[in-house]
Amino acid sequence: MSGGGLFLRAAAAARACRALAAFTTSQRSLRTSPRSRGFAKELFLGTIEKKEVFPFPEVDQEELNEINQFMGPVEKFFTEDVDSRKIDQEGEIPKETLEKLKSLGLFGMQVPEEYGGLGLSNTMYARLGEIIALDASITVTLAAHQSIGLKGIIIAGNEEQKTKYLPRLASGEHIAAFCLTEPASGSDAASIRTRATLSEDKKHYILNGSKIWITNGGLADIFTVFAKTQIVDSNNLIKDKITAFIVERNFGGVTNGKPEDKLGIRGSNTCEVHFENTKVPVENVLGEVGGGFKVAMNILNSGRFSMGSSVAGMLKKLIEMTAEYACTRKQFNKNLSEFGLIQEKFALMAQKAYVMESMAYLTAGLLDRPGLPDCSVEAAIVKVFSSEAAWQCVSEALQILGGLGYMRDYPYERLLRDARILLIFEGTNEILRMYIALTGLQYAGRILTSRINEIKQGNVSTIVETVGRRLRDSLSRTVDLGLTGKLGVVHPSLEDSANKLEENVYYFGRTVETLLLRFGKTIVEEQMVMKRVANILINLYSMTAVLSRASRSIRIGLRNHDHEVLLANIFCVEAYHQNLFTLSQLDKYSPENLDEKIKKVAQQVLEKRTYICAHPLDRTS
Repeated sequence: MSGGGLFLRAAAAARACRALAAFTTSQRSLRTSPRSRGFAKELFLGTIEKKEVFPFPEVDQEELNEINQFMGPVEKFFTEDVDSRKIDQEGEIPKETLEKLKSLGLFGMQVPEEYGGLGLSNTMYARLGEIIALDASITVTLAAHQSIGLKGIIIAGNEEQKTKYLPRLASGEHIAAFCLTEPASGSDAASIRTRATLSEDKKHYILNGSKIWITNGGLADIFTVFAKTQIVDSNNLIKDKITAFIVERNFGGVTNGKPEDKLGIRGSNTCEVHFENTKVPVENVLGEVGGGFKVAMNILNSGRFSMGSSVAGMLKKLIEMTAEYACTRKQFNKNLSEFGLIQEKFALMAQKAYVMESMAYLTAGLLDRPGLPDCSVEAAIVKVFSSEAAWQCVSEALQILGGLGYMRDYPYERLLRDARILLIFEGTNEILRMYIALTGLQYAGRILTSRINEIKQGNVSTIVETVGRRLRDSLSRTVDLGLTGKLGVVHPSLEDSANKLEENVYYFGRTVETLLLRFGKTIVEEQMVMKRVANILINLYSMTAVLSRASRSIRIGLRNHDHEVLLANIFCVEAYHQNLFTLSQLDKYSPENLDEKIKKVAQQVLEKRTYICAHPLDRTS
């Protein structure tokens, strides 16, 4: 084992001793308040649960020192030994590179220490993710192994399963893959056709089916596989339900196709995986029979937050490379860096990196609290924002390089190709926007049901109260949700931005109530409405994260905290005005709402399955 790997494992052992002394086993306590209610969900009610996100989560000095020491050998390896261009060109990660990753302990970052892993907190995992992100193919390989491949064993496995499988997965002796997607089921996971049939002796399930686009599919020894099984429900009716299984390649009947020829992340192994009469012991059911869909969603929901720190790590390096070019390349007797439109691009990249980094570490801090906090909405927000920002920022960086950026001699075109997948995997951004909106609307609906029913039934007092509140709102009432002032949690230099956040949150809550009253349960069919709801929430959580982080930076005197204030204020002002416009579009009679016209255009195009306008050179005679 390398020196770096020995250090990582020694540090892990030391953490285990401290954890035992502190009467805790798996999570470090962060200096934040105990979790009560989901922060993002409360925003749908027009309220800000301050204690959830203020102050910004911190780690103690001892853990911070460990994080920084972890970074040394990992960063050295990625800087000196990883040849990303070669990995991209040859379409695979060299075996010696994989072995080094294993010796560094990177295949077991979040595997608990008692099973041979490093047992990193979500915060430490996010920090290491910034360095690993310097190569996208390696990032995806490691993420597919532990964020989804083996994660089901950690969160749903029993003690026997954990003891049997996790040690060799943590060491990298075995590699894991997550098998959900099929030819006929992409985002619609419930429509999978792979089937597991219980044998007559009830000792095995016989697994048959095919999975596509499986990362690590050709490398993996252990697969988390989802298949339809028959169950008898409470009414004694036989139904098909999804069940999760731990499948070993050596069970037999497991084969894989050739690696896919992909646009980006070309060094990661992606292929079809086939199961033909594979005998899976009943002991290898993961979770409950018929409970596989929940297992799959819990696995996917738990890992999305880390995309924020990974993309931020990539963007920091991108800014560094691009700034060096802009400050030395001359045009019209001036450096590129002196031109306003180039400066605008750097401000955008810095802002996006700051926002996603703030959200990622805020969410990691929430996840690191004791218990089992539900941060699925926050994690989905981080994924959507970070993936779209990555695509935008890499494109802007390439634009700064001009023709050079388009050439394969430079890394920009590779980064652009690698970034495109981020909007697709771990849940497409379209599906995640529906998830973000629907989860929050359902939460608000459960709480507001009685009030909405009273309005529909003509309850006079409730109607009068509602009309009075809307009248006060129309007169531009002052909104105070406690972020500023004597008992405020936001630093005075960010007061204006905090006030904008409070106003947005308050009117978002009023709009949510109106939407639930207007659409009821049918709102799930209103995807353009749901998209706008999600976009507002993404901005609200982003604004909260940067205000919390910047306030902490000012109060403890971090270097360049004035730069953070600039970034936070710029973002909050822009997000505030975006939210105002989007809120106006959600009004039923808003002239800004073009949904029906947009639907009509789409229907006409799709009916003919072509662009239907006449050519501009056509004549009628």
